[in-house]
Amino acid sequence: MINLKKLKLFLPFTTQIRRCHIQKKAKSDTIFALSSGFGKCGVAVIRVSGPDSLNSIQKIAGNFALKPRNAHLRSLRHPISGELIDKGLVLWFPGPQSFSGEDSCEFQVHGGTAVVQGILEALSSLPNFRPAEPGEFTKRAFYSGKLDLTEVEGLADLIHAETELQRRQALIQASGSLSKLYAGWRKDILRCVAHFEAYIDFAEDENIEDDTLEKVRNKLKMLAKDIEQHLKDGRKGERLREGVRTAIIGSPNVGKSSLINILCQKKVSIVTDIAGTTRDIIEKNLNIGGHPIILADTAGMRKETSDVVENEGISRAKEYLETVDLVLMVIDATEIVKNQNFEEFLRNYAENLGLKTDQSLKSKKIVYFINKIDLISPEEIKNLEKLSNVHCISCKTNHGLNEAVVHLSSHLKELCGNPSFENPVLSRMRHRHHLTQALEFIEAFLEVDPEQGFVDLAILAQKLRFAMRSIGKITGEVGVEDVLDVIFKDFCIGK
Repeated sequence: MINLKKLKLFLPFTTQIRRCHIQKKAKSDTIFALSSGFGKCGVAVIRVSGPDSLNSIQKIAGNFALKPRNAHLRSLRHPISGELIDKGLVLWFPGPQSFSGEDSCEFQVHGGTAVVQGILEALSSLPNFRPAEPGEFTKRAFYSGKLDLTEVEGLADLIHAETELQRRQALIQASGSLSKLYAGWRKDILRCVAHFEAYIDFAEDENIEDDTLEKVRNKLKMLAKDIEQHLKDGRKGERLREGVRTAIIGSPNVGKSSLINILCQKKVSIVTDIAGTTRDIIEKNLNIGGHPIILADTAGMRKETSDVVENEGISRAKEYLETVDLVLMVIDATEIVKNQNFEEFLRNYAENLGLKTDQSLKSKKIVYFINKIDLISPEEIKNLEKLSNVHCISCKTNHGLNEAVVHLSSHLKELCGNPSFENPVLSRMRHRHHLTQALEFIEAFLEVDPEQGFVDLAILAQKLRFAMRSIGKITGEVGVEDVLDVIFKDFCIGK
């Protein structure tokens, strides 16, 4: 059996070995890249990181009294030809007090293409300098211990955020809220492992408290409950990060294509009076009330058609419907008012489209849009507006569309939640997978009572170590090499 001190030091030590190995390999060269984006601009920022960063300043900006984290206006010259490239600002960030944790510097120059290219060529002429790969600055920050994997992923999401709520969720994660939560859970399991090992080693000698095992089990029960509650988030964080997949469905010629064109404020789908114009899935990314939405126009659905192409379009629409979170069901107002019972019409509408409500629409949020109200009487409109979860609109006159979008935003808020620093949420399937594994190991431990019959205590302790390892994989404490390329590939060069 391993003792308490070895147990507490074991995993951090293995992490240090891995990081030191990578750091030693990475420190053989210095990297550089344009970090401010490509194209003409007022100011361009070229970032440098590595052991020879200071040398790049001396070779390009000359020798001068350099103060860390201060901007110095200098003439920048090519280190070999001595030709003047530009006059710009130089900033020096000695490690470990830098983004990457290494010695770093920045050249802030005029944003013309020739100027930027001149600085990049000057840097490439220096020994042991090379262009950075996508995400390499952030990868070095990770290996230097400046960021863990959840913070790295949050930073990537922050760069790619397109809506206000996506930005907020990404910032919460990049700021370390998830990291602190998971690190706390991992520390709790580590403490339970240590106490359980002590119970194994010293219980027979009566050198340990009688209720040690009971305390361990109670702590693990509380932890299992917390993890389980965290997992029961309805995928809100993942939806907010990736976008709420939404399908517009309905019978042919009810105004589905007109609706997506209005919501997108551009002509996305072809609109004609001919039924069955849309045959394929047409997707468009939108921002509605700060919520990202992937909106899809689909083929008009009906039970039977002799058109082979239309049949294929309907088949694809049904397949797509299995993947969505939200359904906008469009109905022709002139059709629904022909029925005496509006609620019964809505209940049967999906089946009349050829959909199996217990399969295709199971667990889907459905919002009804009754279109073409410009063709019915005001009294009929009032009766329709009494229905719950129904929005009366006219794609021809735009009547009711503003109110419908406001209500749609409330549905999106329900699906995505409201991220906060106090209650960080899951945003990636990778986290969910490892947390589920950790919960399974903890529950497997709790299923066995060591005081009831013969139990291999070493195997039981191993379950807790596996749970701790699963959570460590989320933050990057252990076993992350196989996912690093996947995580960093989405970063742009220069970050």
